[in-house]
Amino acid sequence: MFESLSTRIQGAFSSLRGEVRLTPEHIESALREIRLALLEADVNFQVVKAFIDRVRDKATDQAVLKSLTPVQQVVKIVRDELLALFGNAEGGLTKNAPTPRVVLLLGLQGSGKTTTSGKLGRWLKKQGKHPLMVSTDVRRPAAIQQLAVVGEKAGVKVHSPETLDPVARASSALAEARAKGFDTVIVDTAGRLHIDDELMDELQAIKEAVKPSDLLYVADSMTGQDAIKSAGEFNRRVGVTGVVLTKLDGDARGGAALSVVSVVGVPVAFIGSGETLDDLELFHPDRIVSRMLGMGDVLSLIEKAEAALEEGEAEELEEKLRKNQFTLEDFRAQLKTIKRMGPLQSVLSMIPGMGQIKEAADEKQLARVEAIILSMTPEERANDSIINGSRRKRIAKGSGTTVQEVNQLLNRFNEMRQVIRMIGQGGIGAARHMKNLPKLAPGTKGFPSGGTGKKRKKGGPWGLIKSR
Repeated sequence: MFESLSTRIQGAFSSLRGEVRLTPEHIESALREIRLALLEADVNFQVVKAFIDRVRDKATDQAVLKSLTPVQQVVKIVRDELLALFGNAEGGLTKNAPTPRVVLLLGLQGSGKTTTSGKLGRWLKKQGKHPLMVSTDVRRPAAIQQLAVVGEKAGVKVHSPETLDPVARASSALAEARAKGFDTVIVDTAGRLHIDDELMDELQAIKEAVKPSDLLYVADSMTGQDAIKSAGEFNRRVGVTGVVLTKLDGDARGGAALSVVSVVGVPVAFIGSGETLDDLELFHPDRIVSRMLGMGDVLSLIEKAEAALEEGEAEELEEKLRKNQFTLEDFRAQLKTIKRMGPLQSVLSMIPGMGQIKEAADEKQLARVEAIILSMTPEERANDSIINGSRRKRIAKGSGTTVQEVNQLLNRFNEMRQVIRMIGQGGIGAARHMKNLPKLAPGTKGFPSGGTGKKRKKGGPWGLIKSR
């Protein structure tokens, strides 16, 4: 979602890096680009004005302009002010809530409250909690049945009383939670296409009946500033403790996320980053800002990798790498792990300096690699040295690729295995002098040509391996 905004902000910093000494004019030029980027991202104009004024006051300070690293100082100022827009508050639910905790999900119709209920229930189960869900939306057709289906997929129990009174349904769920030991009750409330007094009265009655510790407003980030206006009205009439931004994997411009804290006055609690029930994340403002500024987000990357790896998989892989037994089947398993981590572009954006590399994020190429490996026999995947010319033709035909692409994959795989062997023998330092580390998707821009690698320039991986 922040891709365009991130590109513009980083472009403004690039123009500053070319200057030996910064002047107020240089700062003003960069701020003009940042201002346009924020406005085009649909950030509230009053928020943009206050943000730019604060950055200008700090960046034009003589101590900054005369420092030995003025550009880094300006980047730090922008980073700190972006963090201030998010409120410097970690996401999640409120601390020290009574048991059972009651979470009320609020929002307009179509914002994704029911799906978010399932995602939140799934997230709580991963935290070792025992949630119970209930729908109080008795007007929308099949709303109760929809939550039942979502709950079954999420593995979360759904309370289903006979009554169709919204307040009675919520109260009944709370009574069941107390009786059966559930520690969290998630209440999926009704929404409207617009805010009306009937909706607010109903929400107020549910609030008084179940005394929720968390009132989360579910905002569709695709609606931009309209979502912020609605959140402000809900906060004024009912009270909101946090915001859940959905559809952050879409092409929304990001202004809602940057404006919500300043305009509504409540923090972002969670973000929905995909369509599956596992795609709900705690909101970490420092990680989002680091990603926007091209600094990566290594902590989130590690968390995604840990969640994607099956139990014992990491130890098994480490053992195979140590014994130099890494095969094409193992490589295919790692491709599946990468897919479980989410869209490749999203994963790359978490690696410092990789967020803007579009050609490296071609998921179609990864699919072609997997197709090539799947067209091999188990024997060929375990021992690629037996793959001769006739086998390569069969593999190419079976995968819908060319013999050249099969050759490229096998060459890249063997180069990678040589690098792994060298690192295992001499540590990371043994690979630092390599200028052309192999890439693994055939046909991707910037890949070395196919062949045996014997004619590559000295200094590449083959030259270094030969010298050893």
